[in-house]
Amino acid sequence: MDSEELQYELFQPKIHPLKLFDIAKSQNRLLYACAPMVRYSKLAFRQTVHRFGTDLCWTPMILAKEFNRNQFARDSDLTVSSSTAQQQQEVPTIAQFGANVPLELERAASLAAPFVNGVDLNCGCPQSWACAEVLGAALMERRELVRDMVVATRGRLARDGWAVDLGHPSGIESEGLGRSVSVKIRVHKDLRKTMDFITTVIGDEHRRNIDWLTIHPRTRNTPSSTPINLEALEILTSTFGPKLPILVSGDVFTLSTLPYTSHLLIPQPTFTITSDTTSTTSSNTTTASSPQRNLHLPHLSGLMSARALLANPALFAGHDTCPWSAVDVFMNAVARAPLPLKLGIHHLTEMCGPGFGPDRGAALLAKKERIKLAEMGNWVDVVDFMDEARRGSDGRGGVVRFV
Repeated sequence: MDSEELQYELFQPKIHPLKLFDIAKSQNRLLYACAPMVRYSKLAFRQTVHRFGTDLCWTPMILAKEFNRNQFARDSDLTVSSSTAQQQQEVPTIAQFGANVPLELERAASLAAPFVNGVDLNCGCPQSWACAEVLGAALMERRELVRDMVVATRGRLARDGWAVDLGHPSGIESEGLGRSVSVKIRVHKDLRKTMDFITTVIGDEHRRNIDWLTIHPRTRNTPSSTPINLEALEILTSTFGPKLPILVSGDVFTLSTLPYTSHLLIPQPTFTITSDTTSTTSSNTTTASSPQRNLHLPHLSGLMSARALLANPALFAGHDTCPWSAVDVFMNAVARAPLPLKLGIHHLTEMCGPGFGPDRGAALLAKKERIKLAEMGNWVDVVDFMDEARRGSDGRGGVVRFV
């Protein structure tokens, strides 16, 4: 493909993510998203989860300053498909950036815009190195700075020709040239600070600064082993959900075991919560001291998963555990969009492990087999091993089927 053909393919109109929210709602369901994961949200994995019902995928967090200054960083951090056939099944992708200077974020957004559906500012990464650089969750204490960054970014995208008019029902570009701007956040221990943060960042009703918001209802210091703060989630979605779409990130392990309900969740989850919204339990269990009720979130627009999708890319297709068909799709995707050997093997060991579903014994490979897989030193051995494992599990070979 020559340079003019490549440019034409990459600059094809892309669906605006707000249209994806509308499509999901018209299908009486929530929008499904793949979270930004360091190292793991690469093209091959994004293509795999998209094949199994994920509507919108995030890149790993990209450092805007490095992205702006280094061609190598741009080539390694943002990988997209230039295949004509794959363009027809394009994966709607959000480029997530780590930034703390408006000019850096708007420049990075300008560079990425031709290749993605939107840009997202990371205000949720709790890692100490990020917070020390005033990135990620550290920005939750800099609400005015976050507002200035998203305003500058939307202005730069508009000047570059990627504008959308959020104030008009048909304002999303019909030609597919609009790009979204969004923010992913955590919550404060004092929820009033979170509400002030969101109010500042969203802007007023006449000129919204962001298209949607992703909320991870844990604080910067809350470990992932601690359940999400359901009370905070209920308050924030009821307050801000009528104003713009809200995605929830955290504890999305299977669709049937979510600790809340929605009229857009079918089937309804089997878990409910106690009246103090601090614990989850089976729906057929009741106690006199803690009456049960369903936490209903009518203004929730979508679900974002990380660890569970890593273990089961078919999560949003209704599978509680990873099917062999997802391994097939992933291996084919890696053949076209190569990953480093150890990274690819890690994906396979996660997918072939017990996962996060209710049946923790339903692994595609036994523990000893996963250990053997992790020790392999080349892709040929990996393909042969997975092919043999597939034949042993169901009598059919051919994990890698090039189509």
